[in-house]
Amino acid sequence: MFPMNLLAQSISMDRWIDIPEEVLEKYLLWRPTPLYRARNFEKLLDAPVKIYYKNEGVSPPGSHKPNTAVAQAYYNKAFGVKRLSTETGAGQWGSALSMACQMFGPECRVFMVRVSYEQKPYRRLMMMTWGANCIPSPSDKTEAGRKILAENPDSPGSLGIAISEAIEDAVMDESARYSLGSVLNHVLLHQTVNGLECQKQLEKIGVYPDVVMGCAGGGSNFAGLCLPFVRDKIHGKDISIVAAEPTSCPTMTRGPFCYDFGDTVQTTPLLAMHSLGHDFVPAPIHAGGLRYHGMAPIMSHLVKEQIVEARAYDQLETFDAGVKWARTEGYISAPETNHAIAAVVEEAKRAKEEGKEKVILFNWSGHGLVDLAAYDAFLSGELTKYALPDEEIQRSLKLIEGLPKP
Repeated sequence: MFPMNLLAQSISMDRWIDIPEEVLEKYLLWRPTPLYRARNFEKLLDAPVKIYYKNEGVSPPGSHKPNTAVAQAYYNKAFGVKRLSTETGAGQWGSALSMACQMFGPECRVFMVRVSYEQKPYRRLMMMTWGANCIPSPSDKTEAGRKILAENPDSPGSLGIAISEAIEDAVMDESARYSLGSVLNHVLLHQTVNGLECQKQLEKIGVYPDVVMGCAGGGSNFAGLCLPFVRDKIHGKDISIVAAEPTSCPTMTRGPFCYDFGDTVQTTPLLAMHSLGHDFVPAPIHAGGLRYHGMAPIMSHLVKEQIVEARAYDQLETFDAGVKWARTEGYISAPETNHAIAAVVEEAKRAKEEGKEKVILFNWSGHGLVDLAAYDAFLSGELTKYALPDEEIQRSLKLIEGLPKP
């Protein structure tokens, strides 16, 4: 599935792994990303907080995803891989890998969750502009896709299904490899360029946060900012680290810590993670990048050890927070990023109730300029409040009853 140079990173015990010069050259297109203070949003919230955010939306695809896409394209090219196959939810990962493959040479094939393929045509067009082949998932291109379509021709798809298709597509071609945009150790490693850079920026202005926050679907953007601060917390720093997820896909807040497969057709190794069950098909909310049934093993372990706190937010409160952000700070956030902003709003309310001053840092993981249909649905009152029913969780979790326990 993966080239050996990336597998070596996933199991490495080295404290530091150098970034290759070829990757650094590409990073210079948008890195370092700016660190801002959200003074206007602070005024709106009227709470004793200082809010800083790392703007990862300035990359060419508009999100944090190129931090690992560029690295993965480089390492696959160095290993002699001719084509990469991957999945994408909202399209941020698919567009990032499409760009990265164009930079380094491998062809790119993207299986995009069908509901997002239909909701977000501009993400698909971004991938095509960068030369990728984008396919709605489930598809008739793979045995996994054909099986799921036979059972449910109207399936909206899921990241688990798209992963199954991408893996099958890759392993059937000796010149191809699979590429994943979140969850795995080497992906989180590449993303920490963000958090390490942020620590240097904060050091320059003499600031250290009380609370670090980010949205979390598979865990990559959250881990990228937060893991360097997790290291500080493990070594005694008094800091809260909060992951925000949707109530419609409450992996960390309502899913057990267990062994489960990373995909629907059970082709991956078992992963020790918080999971809602590998055949889980979430509601078609607009935050497509947060609709994954599992969570990165590293992040899951940190939640289990209570080093990281997980909170869940409904899509109405996340879009309400996102609109307030846009009307004060100017930037229109990706629907996924709005979950982090909702967490910031809640934290500011807590600070006000406690009468305690706090410095809040969060990852502004991407812009929402190609997600305006979601804002249209919210502003026109078409979005509804949704929390995943208990019976749906119990149905999904029956799948993992026979699997080993962590």
